[in-house]
Amino acid sequence: MGLFRGEPKTVRIESEGVELKASQPPLRQWADGFGILATRALQVILVVAVAAGIIFAIQQLTLVTIPVVIALILACAFAPVMRWMRAKGVPSLLATILALLTIVLLLTGVGWLIVWAVRDQWDDLYAQAEDGLRSLIDWAQQLPFAPTQAQLDEWLDTLIDFVTSAQFGSGALAGVSALASFVTGLVLMVVTLFFFLKDGPQLWEFLLRPFRGEHYARGRRIGDKTVTVLGSYVRGTATVALVDSIGILIGLLILQVPLAVPLAVLVFLLAFIPIVGATLAGTLAALVALVANDFVTALLVVGVVVLVNQLEGNLLQPVLMSRAMKLHAFVVLIALTIGTVLGGIVGAVLAVPITAAVWGVIQVWDGPNTPARWARPKKTVDA
Repeated sequence: MGLFRGEPKTVRIESEGVELKASQPPLRQWADGFGILATRALQVILVVAVAAGIIFAIQQLTLVTIPVVIALILACAFAPVMRWMRAKGVPSLLATILALLTIVLLLTGVGWLIVWAVRDQWDDLYAQAEDGLRSLIDWAQQLPFAPTQAQLDEWLDTLIDFVTSAQFGSGALAGVSALASFVTGLVLMVVTLFFFLKDGPQLWEFLLRPFRGEHYARGRRIGDKTVTVLGSYVRGTATVALVDSIGILIGLLILQVPLAVPLAVLVFLLAFIPIVGATLAGTLAALVALVANDFVTALLVVGVVVLVNQLEGNLLQPVLMSRAMKLHAFVVLIALTIGTVLGGIVGAVLAVPITAAVWGVIQVWDGPNTPARWARPKKTVDA
């Protein structure tokens, strides 16, 4: 009779035994300040170990990871073109072929321009840069605080050995094995780029199948933000690099500095390495002007480089890269250092866009305009 009727009963769970055990050793030792610190230290060690394992696996599979990352970045850069062609009714396969041919033609044209501009004049460029460095050293020796000649010779020899070593150029074409690896990576990049262009949204949707609700919405935000940041970064950087190279080329031609075209091409290439690239290109151009012309011309070349960089930093980047996440210079330097240590020149080029994409993901982690909780700025109360 009382099976379906009667007053509801409440159940109270006593936790005194649990609290008693937690207040006794050894569990008590993990509840105080040092125990919490030890727990956090173990968590950090585990995270670092997992990250180190992932980095080690990536380094062992660079023949796969680097082409795939480059293909992803190029696909993000051409995503607006693909959306525009599909909106105009162009079939997906035809739009993919047209975009892929455009990318291949652009890369081939840039490669041909580099070879044409640098091939016949590389020896002269290297010799004049070396002579300019020696002239600069001779001038520095006249200063009261100048280092000794033995120290300068040692530093110069070390620098020349590093620049001319296989490590500086990563040995990309040194030997038949490296050439085969390069061709294999290039083919893999083109094939992967084809599928990213054609089926990129479907591939990402397939990866999000296990997620539901808010986790699925977060995955969609991550995909959209990554495409936006990487695409904006690449398109903006390429445009800024082109404007920089043209501006410096005009300045070098007006100042009648020889090897202007190879120097402008190097400016374009090095512009993809933020901060460091522009400084290195400007230094190289000034050294050539120092030998071929005079000290005043070298100073004018430095002025042209500084003027172009100021135009880039104050006008071009805010306008052309407004949709990309702008990183602090300190973060850029750290990312460049880590990328160079892990991946050489390729790592230096890819480090900043990957870091920008990661920061962009953090900015939409909890909502379209809501960063992750730990990354939100604190609200300040005016006194």
